[in-house]
Formats: sequence, C-alpha cells, structure tokens
Amino acid sequence: MTTNDPAGTALTAALAALAIESEALAGAAAKVERDLPRAIELMWRAKGRVIVSGLGKSGHVGAKIAASLASMGTPSFFVHSTEALHGDSGMVTPDDVVILISNSGETAEVCWFGRMLQTWGVPIIAMVGVPDSTLGRLGQVTLNVGVEREADPLGLAPTASTTVTLAVGDALAAGLMALRQWTPDQFHERHPGGSLGKLLTQAGGAA
Repeated sequence: MTTNDPAGTALTAALAALAIESEALAGAAAKVERDLPRAIELMWRAKGRVIVSGLGKSGHVGAKIAASLASMGTPSFFVHSTEALHGDSGMVTPDDVVILISNSGETAEVCWFGRMLQTWGVPIIAMVGVPDSTLGRLGQVTLNVGVEREADPLGLAPTASTTVTLAVGDALAAGLMALRQWTPDQFHERHPGGSLGKLLTQAGGAA
C-alpha cells in the first residue's frame, strides 16, 4: 500500500488498530485474573463509595467506569485528580475505596493524590500499565492493564491501553453486580429512560 492510495492507507491503519486492540484484550485476563478477586472483595466490603480518579484519557475512562459501577448497583463517582489536589479530596471518606488510573503509573497528580489517600488510610486500587511504578506500589491491590503497544500508527496515543482499562473496569462492575445479585427490576429502577428503559419496561410487562 502506498500514499498514492490514501483511502487504502487509512483502512489499513484502521484495521490494524482493531487487530491490536483485540490482541490486547485477549491478553488482559491473564494479567489481572490473580488480582481481580482481591479488588472486587475490597470494593464489596467497603462501607462507603467507590471513587475513581485519573487524568487525561485515563480520566475519561475513569468517569465511564464510575458511571458503570453506579448503574450496576455500586455507589460510585469520579473525581478529577487535579481537582482532588485543590479541595475535591474532601469528597473522600475513610469508608471509601479509591481506584486510581495511570498508564505510566507516574502521573504526578494521580500519585500525589494516592499518597494523600495512603496517609489517610483509604484503600487504593491502582490500575496501571507498569505495576512496578510509583502508583503501582501505592495500591493495596494493583491491576496490570499494560499493553504491548498502542493501536495508532505512531504507537503513542492512548488507544489499546484505554480499551483494556475500560474492559477491566467493566469486569469489576460485572463482578460486583453478580455479588449483589442485581435483578432486572433493580437495574430498571436506575435506567427508566431511553431505549434500555423502554426495553426493560416491555420485558416487565410481558412477564
């Protein structure tokens, strides 16, 4: 393929990205299987909420993880790591569990927040691409979301790494949902609107 065929070049890169992300997901389970039960148990036993924090693309993924946890029965919300250093850390209580996300494990604001939490005795679940990193060592439980390479043509943009992080977050939410024996009716209570709410309403009516 040459640059004389820009559409073909783009398609090649797009398909390669899908293949790389698929490969990264396929290898994710083996990296986290040992530590997932400990993370789920820590969240399950928490008397408070699960708080998720990160920066950049990790922050965007963290916000989605928090939203998924909340919708599946685990009280949760997202706190931006920079804002946490400017007062929003006051949202955290000793009864909470905090998930901190950083692919490098060295994001300054996330690590700083982590050290604050450690001082306060708040349990930390670290989601990192480098387990032997500053953040990885701060975690009471550390989940390895590292990937061999990113999926963009330069191998630099957060792509495969964010996909794996998001998937592991979904795995945590699913595990907790199973522990809580979450029912369709309970799910519907939190999803009354939109197409999903309509579908669940119809299913309930049919039942």
